[in-house]
Amino acid sequence: MADLSSLPPADADKSNDDKHFARVIGTNLRRLRSQNNLSLEKLARAAGVSRAMLGQIELGQSVPTVTVLARIADAFTLPIAAFVNDRSESNITFLPAADAKLLRSADGTFVSRALFPFAGSRKVEFYELRLAPGCHETSDAHAAGTSENLVVAHGELEISVGAEVHRLAEGDAVYFSADAPHSYRNGGASEVIAYLVMTYPESISY
Repeated sequence: MADLSSLPPADADKSNDDKHFARVIGTNLRRLRSQNNLSLEKLARAAGVSRAMLGQIELGQSVPTVTVLARIADAFTLPIAAFVNDRSESNITFLPAADAKLLRSADGTFVSRALFPFAGSRKVEFYELRLAPGCHETSDAHAAGTSENLVVAHGELEISVGAEVHRLAEGDAVYFSADAPHSYRNGGASEVIAYLVMTYPESISY
């Protein structure tokens, strides 16, 4: 018969899980408090939680109750999930070029490749744009508050936003409010490659 004397007690795993959970909450609380330039005293007043309790939570010495954590979350105007998400776990998503999701214009001269996973929700999207010689791609106005930030990696690109026209050479970048009709045109003899970051006013889900 196996010797069970060296095995950890039945509740050892639970104890380890509680310690890990406490560290996760503490790390997130410390990070968010630092980002918002809040002292422990200011946060204690805003959340209605004692400074001593907040200190214990940040050090991973105490797992707050749901009620206490909800008060802290309300003070930051954040969901409780912001404090329990383990950011130390790998959140890497590999996006092979061979499996890329491509959006093409009707004539095939404009190709957009999503450089982000289609999962969850986000306010920011990242794309690679390829425009063949002679390509002229137009876009309707996006929702109010939407912005685009684009940089040309290869070639020369003409961008029209409303009545304004800008010509970008390789390495040039532009940032603009995309809540007006806009267009991209490649008037050169070689393909244009550009990278685009779109930021939306509200999170969108996939």
